[in-house]
Amino acid sequence: MFGFLRRKKKQVPGDAAIESPVDSSVDAPVVESNDSATAEEPVEAPKAVEPESIAAAIATEPEPAETSTQIAIQPAPQPVTQEKPKSRFWQQLARARNNFTEGLGDLFLGKKAIDDELLEEVETRLIMADVGQATTRALIDALHQQISRKQINDAEALFETLSQLMVERLERVQKPRPVPTEQPHIIVVCGINGAGKTTTIGKLAHHYKQSGHKVMLAAGDTFRAAAVEQLITWGERNQIPVIGEPGRQDAASVLFDAAQSARARNMDVLIADTAGRLHTQGGLMEELKKLVRVVSKSIPGAPHEILLVLDASIGQNALNQARQFHEAVGVTGLIVTKLDGTAKGGILFAISDELKLPIDFIGVGEQIGDLRPFDPKGYVDALLDREDI
Repeated sequence: MFGFLRRKKKQVPGDAAIESPVDSSVDAPVVESNDSATAEEPVEAPKAVEPESIAAAIATEPEPAETSTQIAIQPAPQPVTQEKPKSRFWQQLARARNNFTEGLGDLFLGKKAIDDELLEEVETRLIMADVGQATTRALIDALHQQISRKQINDAEALFETLSQLMVERLERVQKPRPVPTEQPHIIVVCGINGAGKTTTIGKLAHHYKQSGHKVMLAAGDTFRAAAVEQLITWGERNQIPVIGEPGRQDAASVLFDAAQSARARNMDVLIADTAGRLHTQGGLMEELKKLVRVVSKSIPGAPHEILLVLDASIGQNALNQARQFHEAVGVTGLIVTKLDGTAKGGILFAISDELKLPIDFIGVGEQIGDLRPFDPKGYVDALLDREDI
């Protein structure tokens, strides 16, 4: 069930508010005060009463009238249905989710049959989420096919099918994460400035250390001011060694020394930072190719992974970056960051469709544990506000 559809369905127009069952037309008894009783009047002396008169008076005295008391009958308490608390991951994708689901609940309300208006609105929402024209068209065509085959009968089934199609498009390019069997397992991380590359490396190191691996970092970003200091800070935070020092300019020698040191110290994982560069800067892209060659000469078979960090907030530009980096160095996987602060969460589908590259991790916050292994179904469920029934 989709949360945004369920909430809209609860809002039934014309529902009367529950009122108290007390009949307001019945006025409470009014006690009138007799002001004349307060005036001083002569008090007659009590008369003598015969015993027979007392008995007769008791026998003929009417029963006291029952006091009419209005009792409010409270309705039986209704069971309170408490929604399952939302996960932090669900909350972190609020912007991306709202961009897609806003308005769909109103469109769905009271609608059973599927019409062109509903399909057009779904298509618009996919494009606004930066799913991309080609991927959006493929999804809509697949929905049309199932509708024509009578496999989808109502609007709710339409969204359920859309959810399944989106999960399938992500799952078909996913691969199991490589298990570090070589010592060291070398990961080269690349990307443009501002994508969150160095911060992502610190979080990735935390992920591997939490998994029980011995981790080392290589400060290969020798171009950006304070990049080495930033990586050293992450090393201290994770309590892991960092190879590289401020002022050292030759990135290739840093990576070579780091690979040799990691092997000598029996490290499980070596994560190498590289300088940020635009995908249009030919000279820097050639430098990146050189770094990869140096790592491969230092340890045969390395690097075992080349991960590209992409900023989700730049939408289709991230697709262009991924294309150029992949052509230059053969990217093996992607890390998509800043998904918690963007409405363009659909870019993951466009990248998966065009480049057929797996998404290994996603960044959804600033905390050290906010780099999450990518789960296609969990991501689509959060994006579409889908919940298990």
